[in-house]
Amino acid sequence: MTLRKILSEELIKIPLESDTKEDVIKEMVDLLNHAHKVSDTKGLLKSILDREKLMSTGVGDGVAIPHAKAEGIKELVAAFGITKHGIDFQSIDEKPVRLIFLLVGPLNQPGPHLKALSRISRLIHKAEFRKQLIASSSPREVMNNFVEEEMKYFDS
Repeated sequence: MTLRKILSEELIKIPLESDTKEDVIKEMVDLLNHAHKVSDTKGLLKSILDREKLMSTGVGDGVAIPHAKAEGIKELVAAFGITKHGIDFQSIDEKPVRLIFLLVGPLNQPGPHLKALSRISRLIHKAEFRKQLIASSSPREVMNNFVEEEMKYFDS
């Protein structure tokens, strides 16, 4: 499983327009909806926000990975966005978030979901790579950055 199998240019938004955690998540769910990757946006949004209530998915270093498993999802899908300014995501390090992955998987397939979370976490661990993403000016540039970074770490 590579990111290019679950993420595409149409699922990347630079910049995200919203400036609150809930609105950014809604904006990214809408991105998946417009790409016809999800059908029940209200149910999906509720699942993600319920997950956030349990524990923030702000993983630190300006990154958040909101995620959920939901009904009606046939395969793992992702969206990615970069905010204009840092937003409060109640991150573990209490720093504002600029890079946001939204990951949604089917209820009955936890394996790919966990594998994708692990892969994303490993890729964004490097400060230099995070800076590269923030400096990206287009969805194509973001995808190219992800593809190049994945090739450094994984036998895709």
